[in-house]
Amino acid sequence: MAVARGYFELTRLHKPLMGNTLMFWPCAWGLTMAARAVQLPFSIFAARLAVFALGSFLLHSAACVLNDICDVEFDRQVERTRERPLPSGKVSLHGASLLCTALLVPVLGLLSYSDNLSLILGVIGIFPLHALYPLMKRWTWWPQAWLGLAFNWGIPVAWTSVTGHLAPLPIWVLFCGGVCWTIVYDTIYACQDREDDRRVGVKSTALLFGEYVREVLAGMVAALLLCLAFAGWQLHQGFGFAVFSFGGALVHSAWQLATWNEADLKDHRAKFESNGLVGAVIWLGILYDYLNVL
Repeated sequence: MAVARGYFELTRLHKPLMGNTLMFWPCAWGLTMAARAVQLPFSIFAARLAVFALGSFLLHSAACVLNDICDVEFDRQVERTRERPLPSGKVSLHGASLLCTALLVPVLGLLSYSDNLSLILGVIGIFPLHALYPLMKRWTWWPQAWLGLAFNWGIPVAWTSVTGHLAPLPIWVLFCGGVCWTIVYDTIYACQDREDDRRVGVKSTALLFGEYVREVLAGMVAALLLCLAFAGWQLHQGFGFAVFSFGGALVHSAWQLATWNEADLKDHRAKFESNGLVGAVIWLGILYDYLNVL
């Protein structure tokens, strides 16, 4: 039973739900915007949304397992992670590798039903984007930016899966906004490990931004909001996007940065997980506008 629990913990599915949805919401944004653009019937939209939900949860779990495999030696030296299944010895590296493969196979199976262009984009999302992320903290001070590329790649993939064409400029701008959003929430998350990361040699934007972390993240939030505004304007989004998507992101971001307590390690995780909720709010605004054109 303890071994089974260890495998389950590797997938992070034991963590609060909202933190596990951060890869899904960008997929939902891109899919719903595309559905509105082509007036996709709701039944087809709902089915494709379910496929992206399943695929994103499987890929997120696989990426978490791969990250723990690559980081096992680092995790043994960090207080917060030393009791994870791999560094604590509850699960073997061989077993974790088999689990990662088992999670990736159905993802590739889902992609195989896509058109050729969506398939190519989807594979890029797996490799190099997700596959190389665990190594980025060794190579660059910006691993959170690479994570942003991986976590938000679902925006152009979802758009292409509906329209059959490469995403237009506003969708790529939205993608850039999503990258900024990821840098914000994952930098906040990384701040809880700053001292351990500095000691063991792990790079992060939390260390790079240093004492100016709040100010830099405020700039990232501004970039996110500008990208949301541009994408919404260019794609002729309506009331729902303006009030819920843009307004929700603005209110949440202001609250997050104003109330974030850098001295409280529990608050880092709480703020991180709250971003799952704002991802949902942004989607609800886009969904409102889509339903209004049916």
